[in-house]
Amino acid sequence: MERTSSGDDGGGERGLLHTWKGYSYSVTPERLLLRGPVLQVALGTRHGVLLVEGGLVYSFGELPWKQSHVPEPAKPTLESALSGQRVVAVAAGSFHSGAVTEDGGVHMWGDNASGQCGLSGLSTVPNPTPVALVDTDTTPPQTVPVLELACGEQHTLALSAQREVWAWGSGCQLGLNVAVFPVWKPQKVEHLAGRYVLQVACGASHSLALVRCLGPQDIHRPPIDKCRQCNQLLFTMTDKEDHVIISDAHYCPLSVELTEDEVRLQAPALTQGLKMSPSEPVLPSHTSTSNSPPPTKGVDPTQDSEKESALANGALTARDSGTPAQSGGGVVVGVKSSPYPDEQAVKDYLKKLSEAEQMAKATAGGTHTLLSSAGGLSSSTLNSLVASCASAVGERVASTYEALSLKKMMNYLPSGVAKAGGPAGLMSAVCDNTTERVRLEDSMQAKKSSSTGDIREEEAEGLRRRLSLPGLLSQVSPRLLRKACRPRMRAVALTPLGGPVPEAQEVFPTLQTEVWSWGHGEHGQLGHGDSLARVQPLCIKSLNSKEVVRVAAGAHHSLALTAQSQVFSWGSNSFGQLGHMESPSTVPRLAKLSEGIRVWDMSAGERHTLLLADGDCLRPIIYYSGQQVKEEAEESPAKELGQQEEEEEEEQRAGSYTQQPVLLPFCMDLGYVSNVFAGGQRCVALSDMNVMGFIASLHELASAERKFYCKLCNIKTQIIRPLLEMESLSSALGQTATGLLHTLIGRFSLLCHLTGQHAASLTANLRRVRDVNSLLILDHASIFLDSYTEYCSAVGNFQVMGGFQTLTKPSLDFFGKSPELLKKLSECSEENPTMADLLVALFYLPTRHLHEYGRLLLKLVTCFEVCSNDYQRLQDSCSKFEALALQLKRKRKDADYTFHFWKSFPGKMTDSLRKPRRRLICESSNKALMLQNAGRFSVNWFIVFNDALVHAQFSTHHVFPLATLWVEPIPEENTGLHGLKVITPEETFTLLASSPMEKTKWLRSINQAVDQALSAAARDSAAARDSASADSGQKLEPPTSRTASYTFYKDGRLKEATYEGRWLAGKPNGRGVLKWPDGRIYTGSFKNGLEDGFGEFLAPNKTLNKNDQYLGHWKDGKMHGLGTYRYASGEVYDGSFQDSMRHGHGMLRSGKLNTSSPSVFIGQWLQDKKTGYGVFDDITKGEKYMGMWQDHLRQGTGVVVTQFGLYYEGAFKDNKMMGTGILLSEDDTTYEGEFSDDWTLNGKGTLTMANGDFLEGSFNGEWGSGLKVTGSYFKPHLFDTDKDKDKTRAVKLGCLCVCAEDKWQAVFEECWSQLGCEAAGRGENRKAWENIAVALTTSRQHIADSPETLSRSHSRTLESLEVIPQHVGPITMERYHSIRLYLLKACDTPLHPLGRLLETLVAVYRMTYVGVGANRRLLPQAVNEIKSYLNCIFQIVRFLFPDLPEEGGLIPEPTTNLQDKKEPGSTDAPLESPKPGRVVSSSALLLPVLLPRLYPPLFTLYALDKEREDDVYWDCVLRLNKQPDMALLAFLGVQQKFWPVSFPVSMPALGEKQQVLSSTKDACFASAVETLQQISTTFTPSDKLQVIQLTFEEITQEVQSLLKQDFLWSMDDLFPVFLYVVLRSRIRNLGSEVSLIEDLMDPCVQHGEHGIMFTTLKACYYQIQHEKIT
Repeated sequence: MERTSSGDDGGGERGLLHTWKGYSYSVTPERLLLRGPVLQVALGTRHGVLLVEGGLVYSFGELPWKQSHVPEPAKPTLESALSGQRVVAVAAGSFHSGAVTEDGGVHMWGDNASGQCGLSGLSTVPNPTPVALVDTDTTPPQTVPVLELACGEQHTLALSAQREVWAWGSGCQLGLNVAVFPVWKPQKVEHLAGRYVLQVACGASHSLALVRCLGPQDIHRPPIDKCRQCNQLLFTMTDKEDHVIISDAHYCPLSVELTEDEVRLQAPALTQGLKMSPSEPVLPSHTSTSNSPPPTKGVDPTQDSEKESALANGALTARDSGTPAQSGGGVVVGVKSSPYPDEQAVKDYLKKLSEAEQMAKATAGGTHTLLSSAGGLSSSTLNSLVASCASAVGERVASTYEALSLKKMMNYLPSGVAKAGGPAGLMSAVCDNTTERVRLEDSMQAKKSSSTGDIREEEAEGLRRRLSLPGLLSQVSPRLLRKACRPRMRAVALTPLGGPVPEAQEVFPTLQTEVWSWGHGEHGQLGHGDSLARVQPLCIKSLNSKEVVRVAAGAHHSLALTAQSQVFSWGSNSFGQLGHMESPSTVPRLAKLSEGIRVWDMSAGERHTLLLADGDCLRPIIYYSGQQVKEEAEESPAKELGQQEEEEEEEQRAGSYTQQPVLLPFCMDLGYVSNVFAGGQRCVALSDMNVMGFIASLHELASAERKFYCKLCNIKTQIIRPLLEMESLSSALGQTATGLLHTLIGRFSLLCHLTGQHAASLTANLRRVRDVNSLLILDHASIFLDSYTEYCSAVGNFQVMGGFQTLTKPSLDFFGKSPELLKKLSECSEENPTMADLLVALFYLPTRHLHEYGRLLLKLVTCFEVCSNDYQRLQDSCSKFEALALQLKRKRKDADYTFHFWKSFPGKMTDSLRKPRRRLICESSNKALMLQNAGRFSVNWFIVFNDALVHAQFSTHHVFPLATLWVEPIPEENTGLHGLKVITPEETFTLLASSPMEKTKWLRSINQAVDQALSAAARDSAAARDSASADSGQKLEPPTSRTASYTFYKDGRLKEATYEGRWLAGKPNGRGVLKWPDGRIYTGSFKNGLEDGFGEFLAPNKTLNKNDQYLGHWKDGKMHGLGTYRYASGEVYDGSFQDSMRHGHGMLRSGKLNTSSPSVFIGQWLQDKKTGYGVFDDITKGEKYMGMWQDHLRQGTGVVVTQFGLYYEGAFKDNKMMGTGILLSEDDTTYEGEFSDDWTLNGKGTLTMANGDFLEGSFNGEWGSGLKVTGSYFKPHLFDTDKDKDKTRAVKLGCLCVCAEDKWQAVFEECWSQLGCEAAGRGENRKAWENIAVALTTSRQHIADSPETLSRSHSRTLESLEVIPQHVGPITMERYHSIRLYLLKACDTPLHPLGRLLETLVAVYRMTYVGVGANRRLLPQAVNEIKSYLNCIFQIVRFLFPDLPEEGGLIPEPTTNLQDKKEPGSTDAPLESPKPGRVVSSSALLLPVLLPRLYPPLFTLYALDKEREDDVYWDCVLRLNKQPDMALLAFLGVQQKFWPVSFPVSMPALGEKQQVLSSTKDACFASAVETLQQISTTFTPSDKLQVIQLTFEEITQEVQSLLKQDFLWSMDDLFPVFLYVVLRSRIRNLGSEVSLIEDLMDPCVQHGEHGIMFTTLKACYYQIQHEKIT
């Protein structure tokens, strides 16, 4: 166990343990040797616990709870009960111990008389025993893992992994609302629930917790809303009209109530107890001193202490009147209430605040700060108060235990003292006569504790106090919060906003902390300024912004260590253990250490304190303060307790204790101490040997960071804050500079805060692990680098704007003529520097720390092997910091250079050109650069900044932003001129350099500046650091194509428009956005400076307050090509544009269906006017016009149909029916003659009735409203047949309308132009295919950008279209088929010109013949239109495939010699066919594509036209179908031999014979019937003929199987059978089908087999119509 040699293995280098008592020179520490490095020590009154590497735990000292009680106390013994558990932390109370294992389990042992081991029924626990923390709130209850323990005399605290505090044992120091002790089972301390606790510490009978201030990161922690004891709400909210009052004045009745007598006894204490509740926002209300009524009476202590004394404007002081009593159990009852001020008070306060903004700036809190000042003094009063107090009593002055609050003083002044003026008098008394105030305090009936604190600090404190209601921020009336936060945001936050960057928040230790204390307070160890006990945790307000990072508790005193390496101490000071001799010691005060001593670890024993600090040397030094330990006292443990106490009192009188901390002389021999521990009377230090210099380097790094942080904090408090508080500051600086100064100070604060966090983290690393992995500066280097870069930019910006010059006067006013303080802080080495130089040096000081980082990291690098990972990481970080240091040095130089340039620059231009971020690169004052062709006397001065090239002339200047500046050298062919061509978006000029050297210099400078400016827009600081290497000499060429933003200034279309997007050599090119000041916006592609390609354009319509929107194609800055224009009026035009006008084919929809004139026009446009053929559907009138237009008017021939069945065809003029025309009524009444206006007859004409009678003569009047007629009446046709009549009438129609060939010419022209032809057929085949390829690929790219627009099948079609069929050479059947397939696919996608054409044709066709256009009289036109489509499309197809024979031509069958070469079988099909080859026709090739799309409107027209005949036919079909098969076959005269009938006797084995009995229906020729029914499901005539052919084949097959032989039909045999099949297939619109086939049949088929079959079907149809059923 014991080991003498110290260095024989690795274990002897780390965690060496030294122990001693007292502080005299004669003391020498002894080494305890263990089998491994000691990680942690915990000391009790007479015992200690050690945690050794590997998770082993040893105990030493007096261990009376062990069964085998060993008399010799010293030897460390292993706690074997913990073997197998990996312990990570140990703790020791006065007489008990605890350990935490790796998985968060707790083990306790030792004295358990008060339940402090958490195990019921045992008075002592000899060996470590597990104790479970069970959270009963969860279901099922869960065990809570623990991070650390703290043990007192009779209690234990645990900090859970959820950062909540659990307690067990006895006494009010548990913080639990319980009446019965001991508490055996660990319970959660409800009062701290919802807060993030960082550390806990236990004194003998009090407890401390270090809590993170509530910030945004805590909002997600669910707030605890009910008290676990009494189930009442912890927080209450009262809703007033315009604000919400939140109170956390929960008072738990389960704590012991006091009797009235006790209250009276406690009266003096009560008045002291008026203190701030731990978590209350103080939103002050400013009492105006003139009109405040005097308080009615002093507070009567015996009255209910919750009564608030009303203040002048009705707002109430937020305060917490505790009624403390120290009774046997040490239970304290606390009553708190916290009303808010009303909104008016907040408004007044905000007004005042903005007046006194400097003060707010000086003391701004974090983001989560609600405004609060120390009790409501307005800032100006506060300033005067501070000034008068300071002058009266010197810098330090007696004040109350808390930030000075007049309101609270009013509450505890005896009523007799209040002067006549009430608060007004009181205020003046305090302000004028501080001594009187002090006297008043002394005369209070209780011994009033006062503290000597710096009022300035305490006031600031008050202002920085935060609202810290757990998790309730979100429920505060948002209006109140908004109002309260607004001014704060304007102010510069000197306490920065919660860490450098959000993601670093959790990694870096927090500095925004609070210290909470509870338990017994008879020695003032709670720090609340009194000696009362507290049952519930309470925040020590005076430590709120002190950045406490650790707390420690001795038996009866407490310590807090801050990030600035200071120690605050409070509590029992009978042995000087607080490190200062000031009284009272009931509030935290700084321990007295000489300047430059920075404490970073501390521990407290029973009556002493140990501090570990940085001194001037590299090794840490140890200070001791407290009682000297006498040897004999230690040797007589058997002495009676009373005797010992007497001795102690004697000692105290004898003075054997420290007045302030003393340095322990032997600490230098201990090596690098990493931790100190104190407990009982013992002291322990852990140290490391400095192997390879590693430990020394780590210590040096941490020490340097702590020193730097203290330095920054000094600058902040001694320079920045006083400067900001100066009244004259903003007037002296002016608005811009003030803003920049605030930015600068904000960045300084962030840097300062980051340094503080880093220092805290390095210190923690030293105390715990001492390795490289946890160094934040490696993993989070970017946070440091970015903070420094930003800070340096802010300093530079302020300097360039002459900020430091303007700061000179305020600084001189403040620091006087002898700026020693400034000189000291800025480490300025000059002899007698100016104030401005001092300030510059001071603000650039932090950037020098980067070298320090580099140096210290380099030191650490040398401790590692070159190949190791750590070496690499350290090396990388080191070089990053070094590189940044160089870059920032250069930045500083740039700022200097620029600042001096502005000093010499003429003043007028300076104001407009001087910008904070602008830095000078070079300028031509030495005439090195001239403008070509400049006038003789003109002055041309060129200045290159980092963002612009400035051309300054005598009185004017022009700024060219670098992002849109292109410069290129002009080749010097014998001209002898060294020229540079400069291109900007609106100007191009030539600069002449004085020499080739100058030319290259300027070219390089400008190009480099352009490159930097471009990359600055698109980079982060990392890229900036890399691009720093660009200066090293290679020539830079910034890209000619780039992204930039620019505002045009010259007159013209683009004046004052801003373009943002891609550029190419001075012109917008590529994608971009162009915005005009009047609201017009173009978004899309540009070419050569103009809109070109696809784009969207918005133009606001002022009168309608809506936008016009165009989406489509552009060319040379104009709308050109296809597009959609949505007008603000609601009209939509969809079609072609040319030169920004509607031109070509387009559709205009106006109005929705409910507006005044909903109508649709589709047709041809010429220069924005409807001209040419078009269809106009007037939905309100129910009319449709199809005909010619000119200048928006109907002009020429046309057809009008109405929803009432009227039909007109004829001439139009000036938008009216005028001239010759034909008008038909639904009932076939016809007028043929002259018209003068719409539906108005005027002139000669003939009126024919439905029955053929007619009138001839002159007519006058409107159709349908009584016609005037002069003429003769005829009744012909008395003896004619019907047929003639029909003929005469039908001939007339269709002559006066637009012929099919003249319709939709624009649509076909568009298609031709897409293929690159000026007119139909005029152009090159190759060019056409190229255009098709381009159209498809651009569309594919379009789809790639927005894949959602097209389905997957669509993109597959596109892919297959990329293969172009061979389109030259003789056409064979094979090629014919491939062409057919290609056309099918091409017409399937609108992205192909043919597909687009087809889509448009379908649209126009539907527009024409759907709705009102479904008029039977339009059928012939509809059919002709389809035929004309076929011809025109076929023309295009033949243009693409020039070798395709013309209409009716043949594709020859392959010749024999050709067949030899080909594989056999490839040409079988044509050989077998009886025809000599395939006839090419437009209908065969294109109808399959076209007709399916046009079928619905076309077939509707057929159905309407054949309606009467079809009805007759259908009647007949229905009647005949009632017959069974036999009867029908007989009736139709089908020969018996064709009846598929067999009698039961005949052989049933022949399955195919169906048995037709007399009653069977639908059994004969069933398959043929089924086949014929499919005629309705096909579209094209050829498909329909195919169906008819199949039907014939089915009939033949059936008959053959009946007759068992081949069989040739004769018409007489066949017709009745076919008629039977037609009847049985019950086709509803057979007449329409027949007509459709007849009209659109391929002419080459008419005389073939198909033709005959079709004729048979037609005959059947007529036969059925005229069948007379007998």
